[in-house]
Amino acid sequence: MSRILCAWSPTWAIANWRRRNAPLSQPNPPPFALLETVRVVRRLSAVSVEAVRLGLRAGQKATDAAALVPDLVTAEAEPQADAEALAALADWCVRFSPAVAIDAPDGLFLDVTGVDHLWGGEAAMLTDFSTRLAANGLPFRCAIADTPGAAWALAHYGQDGAIAPPGGQAELLKPLPPAALRLDTETWAQVERLGLRRLDQLMSIPRGPFARRFGRAALTRLDQALGREREALTFRRPPTPWFARLAFAEPISAPEDMARVTVDVTAKLCARLETQGRGARRFEIAFHRVDGKALPLSIGLSLPGRDPTRIAKLFAPRLDTVDPGFGIEVVTLTAQDVEPISGRQARLDAAREASVEEGLAPLVDRLVNRLGAERVWRAQPVESHVPELAVGRERPFAPAAGGKPAEVRTWNREAPRPARLFRRPEPVEAVMALTPDDPPSQFRWRGQLHRVRRAEGPERVGEEWWKGAIEDVRVEHVRDYYRVEDETGARFWLFRAGLYGDPDVLPKWWLHGVFG
Repeated sequence: MSRILCAWSPTWAIANWRRRNAPLSQPNPPPFALLETVRVVRRLSAVSVEAVRLGLRAGQKATDAAALVPDLVTAEAEPQADAEALAALADWCVRFSPAVAIDAPDGLFLDVTGVDHLWGGEAAMLTDFSTRLAANGLPFRCAIADTPGAAWALAHYGQDGAIAPPGGQAELLKPLPPAALRLDTETWAQVERLGLRRLDQLMSIPRGPFARRFGRAALTRLDQALGREREALTFRRPPTPWFARLAFAEPISAPEDMARVTVDVTAKLCARLETQGRGARRFEIAFHRVDGKALPLSIGLSLPGRDPTRIAKLFAPRLDTVDPGFGIEVVTLTAQDVEPISGRQARLDAAREASVEEGLAPLVDRLVNRLGAERVWRAQPVESHVPELAVGRERPFAPAAGGKPAEVRTWNREAPRPARLFRRPEPVEAVMALTPDDPPSQFRWRGQLHRVRRAEGPERVGEEWWKGAIEDVRVEHVRDYYRVEDETGARFWLFRAGLYGDPDVLPKWWLHGVFG
């Protein structure tokens, strides 16, 4: 059963503005409000607790608010800055849960299923969560329930810090007002007109009459809160069960300590992967500082892996970029693109085959993670008859860059190509052939004369005429390729562009590549 933590701040915009522009604590803060322009009218977009006590509310006209509270301090609202701060707070919450969703403009959802034992239970985790927020000047109301709807209702209208027992959120929801269901304005007004003040009154209405009177959307909200219907959350990061966390009694900051905890948390997660017979292509480690900032680092593997030593070595060169500030108190590690992998057992004889860890993959991983995925590539077959268009560049391992594995394609064994294909064909001179269709008996390339001892061909290759206008098709675009070997054993790939017989366009010979 899922467990959802909802955190909501009724004065999020005010608290965020004060964090950016004023000290965190003031002995006697004056009534304060943020202003916004709504249809050419200046209104209050957010009000502080002191202003609420004086009768002000969000959405009120600024002129009316000034008349009621002459000493009201105001400032311009910054919704974009508030959204960015909420996103940063969501990243900070990764220390409590790998799955965090933003409930704009002033709330968060955390899927805490299976992670509360790290704090000694949900109550201890919720206390630690609330204490840390309050220490940073962020007054949040929090609640835990089986569903996002129930957690939202308890955080907004229930007792702060409420924890609904598994399967028991209905009893805690009954005394709450109907607004706890997140109803739209029209439905809420209709509920008010009927004099319904508690959710248990709505719960007692049969489903058929309920849907006819208040609409299907209101019934869906009720079902979501009670767990009868699932509610999808849009997590800031893809949720993953492959998550490991280390917390420290005292903050750490020394480079050797950071390297050591990187090895420790990697070994902890890789042990779980090995137990389940799985490996991951991407790993992300986050160092959580005491000031609440999370510093993430990510690495990718060419093939699914779970060797903690190898993974920690990939993180090691990047640890110098992490500024520990006043200390790191929590380290988290998540694995993405997790796939089943088979265990490898070495053969008993000395001529055993090399495993992946002993092959090319570790080298490619180091290059990709140090130089960047965009700077490491491999040749990939492309469906084209034109040789220079039949090869493309591809990142060697797309998952290391956050993508999907590339589609497996193979070369055409019936049309062998040279090991080195020139970017542009080079002209050759002094070509001699007995007949137009015969291979050349000699040619000069880069000033050196080559006499042909063996030859094979021709292989005719035409242009891709269907990709352009039909009137652009030319005879000189037809190529006849030959594989030739000279007297020294060197092998070349030549072609003749054009056909004999046209006095206006004479055929030309070119060298397109050399064989190994």
